[in-house]
Amino acid sequence: MVQQGIVLGHIISEKGIEVDKAKAELIVKLPSPTTVKGVRCQRSFEQLKQFLTTAPIVTAPKWQLPFEVMCDANDFAIGAVLGQKEDGKPYVIYYASKILNGAQKNYTTAEKELLASVFALDKFCAYLVGSFIVVFIDHSVLKYLLTKQDTKARLIRWILLLQEFNLQIRDKKGVENVVADHLSRLAIAHNSHVLPFNDDFPEESLMLLANTPWYAHIANYLVSGEVPSEWKAQDRKHFFAKIHAYY
Repeated sequence: MVQQGIVLGHIISEKGIEVDKAKAELIVKLPSPTTVKGVRCQRSFEQLKQFLTTAPIVTAPKWQLPFEVMCDANDFAIGAVLGQKEDGKPYVIYYASKILNGAQKNYTTAEKELLASVFALDKFCAYLVGSFIVVFIDHSVLKYLLTKQDTKARLIRWILLLQEFNLQIRDKKGVENVVADHLSRLAIAHNSHVLPFNDDFPEESLMLLANTPWYAHIANYLVSGEVPSEWKAQDRKHFFAKIHAYY
């Protein structure tokens, strides 16, 4: 009954799979060159924008291939690109960028680099959960954060968040990261809205319970065979008297 719909950022209809313009809006709104040399290449500039926002450059995900996430950060914004490589050729799935808020602008360079990765994993989470990911980030950033003696709790959370995904980290110094770099600068040019993004664990609150349920000790015992060590003899006797009903 539905003529068309959006699935993971792509428009699905009888025409097949089309790119949702919102995913490439950053590139579509790319401001025109202002230098003399740039204005002379205006036609080439418009063609380049067309190529970067349409198929086959922008394509639907291929789930049998690993995803690649390229991130970049500067003093005011962060940018990220989700893509894949097929037959050695790179293809884009999603462009994203965001302006840093007042507190985030005061982060160190290493913290901003890691923040860009956290932003990307949250933004592209629907694609990345359960998939193999290659994240391009400066190795020295992680080395610095992991060896830092007074690491902030926020950074520890971010590092643990990276471990929630099946990812491989590669040094971005050895790759061309110009697209993510440009998106981080493009966000400044457009003065994007400063919106906070979620840096919590994706499944952190899924099974969160406000109060311990009545069956918690029973479930723990059936799994581990242990009871709370602080129980008294009477507590144990009462527990084992009723546990048989749940075998």
